Amino acid sequence: MNLEGKVVIVTGGTRGIGLETVRAFLENKAQVVLFGSRAETVKVAIQDLNKEGFKVEGYYPNLNDYEEILQIIKKIKEKYGKIDILINNAGISDNKKITETTSEDFASIMDLNVNAMFNMCKAVVPIMQEQHYGVILNTSSMVSIYGQPSGVGYPASKFAVNGLTKSLARELAPDNIRVNAVAPGITNTEMVAKLPKEMIEPLIKTIPLGRIGEPRDIANAFLFLASDMASYITGVILQVDGAARN
Repeated sequence: MNLEGKVVIVTGGTRGIGLETVRAFLENKAQVVLFGSRAETVKVAIQDLNKEGFKVEGYYPNLNDYEEILQIIKKIKEKYGKIDILINNAGISDNKKITETTSEDFASIMDLNVNAMFNMCKAVVPIMQEQHYGVILNTSSMVSIYGQPSGVGYPASKFAVNGLTKSLARELAPDNIRVNAVAPGITNTEMVAKLPKEMIEPLIKTIPLGRIGEPRDIANAFLFLASDMASYITGVILQVDGAARN
């Protein structure tokens, strides 16, 4: 997977799937800029990656502030001359029953999981159109296909991610910009660790491979979709879930 010299932005890049994706792209010689939610988490992630011998930079914009994002995207473009790959990984989950979910709860999930993704795409697409090349990859979820027993905001947001992905793939194909999503199954991250066992254990039993996924499993899917090996793949929601079916 020849990613040498590619300029990659990864949101939600300070932990879990995002951090492992940053690491995987660095290992494949890409220039990575990671986005995180707070200055301290970005600093720690960069320090840890530096200790591993990687050079990386990071920012912590408010992803719901389009103008703030736009200014950072312009800085990245000015520094590197291009932006090849955008990975929209930032997101939050929820498992509250609808009777316990407030309108504010629902809105906050949609803000980060959908609106922030829209803002990032809107800021980056003109640069990719000018280059006549680009790859946009979005983090979806298995719940975008099957739903989940409670926490309606999260699957609703991921259904929206799938719609955004498929529609942008059609819109941007004439500009040689590919748009795909990865839909992880149950993956060994902090987010999943916070979910109750009574929700997770029954789901693990549905996985024919007999285990939950690891962040590197998801990172590898992003690597493939970003590479020229996937040059004829766009508008796909790639399930990486061990064949789990609800």
